[in-house]
Amino acid sequence: MKHAASTRPSRFRRNLALAKHLWSGQIYREQQHALRLLSENYGVSVAAGDLQLLESRWYITHTGLIRLAQRRHCSGITVNLITKFCDSMSSRWVFKATVYTSEGSRGFVGYGDADPSNCSTLVHGAEMRVAETRAVNRALRKAYGIGLCSVEELGSASTQSRPAPIGTWSHKSRVQSNSDNGQPRLRDQLCLLVRKFNLDPILVKAYATHFCGTETLSGASRDLVESFISHLSTSATQNRDALICKLNSYSRPQEATQ
Repeated sequence: MKHAASTRPSRFRRNLALAKHLWSGQIYREQQHALRLLSENYGVSVAAGDLQLLESRWYITHTGLIRLAQRRHCSGITVNLITKFCDSMSSRWVFKATVYTSEGSRGFVGYGDADPSNCSTLVHGAEMRVAETRAVNRALRKAYGIGLCSVEELGSASTQSRPAPIGTWSHKSRVQSNSDNGQPRLRDQLCLLVRKFNLDPILVKAYATHFCGTETLSGASRDLVESFISHLSTSATQNRDALICKLNSYSRPQEATQ
């Protein structure tokens, strides 16, 4: 038993192996160094969706921050609406979040705002929830010394231009998706759905390829991918629990299960 435990890959090695699988590309030395520090100092897990690699930079996710707070035995989080900065008619919302790391903590404060101008079109109508999440994320990052920006804090311009961690896309698909008349590209739409409904990106990828009837997403036609995105969004909205059961019926890559 002791020998088996000693030969088990470290958290960093497991994270690195899965990151290479998810983002189908080279993880450069600077990125590996940052991933090692995050893995060793904060116990983050790529398999659990704690991190995203966007435009060659690591970003922490809301899931990752909440999991970190649980591991560090966070005492509580309070969130308050800052009404004087809000305007319901223009869907602008501002929240203040306070994270208490222990019972005697004075609290770490973070503010989050959201309106249609700094949110993806996919979450228009949910700006209040986006603002609340951003406030909580900023407070958690301060409380636990996370220097990384969180994915949910990114504005609409960054959201629509960054690559998604799900699958690989053919050159033809990329060219087509760059001319969507200002709408988020297909891969970005899929990535946003994964984050919005807190889905497992690995299982979503497996479900997508099965749905499209191809071995990889790059081999699927644009129409098929659009159809899958619509199906995934509807399923997650109407019955997320049933969707989770469906996703869990797909096997995970070996890197994620080690």
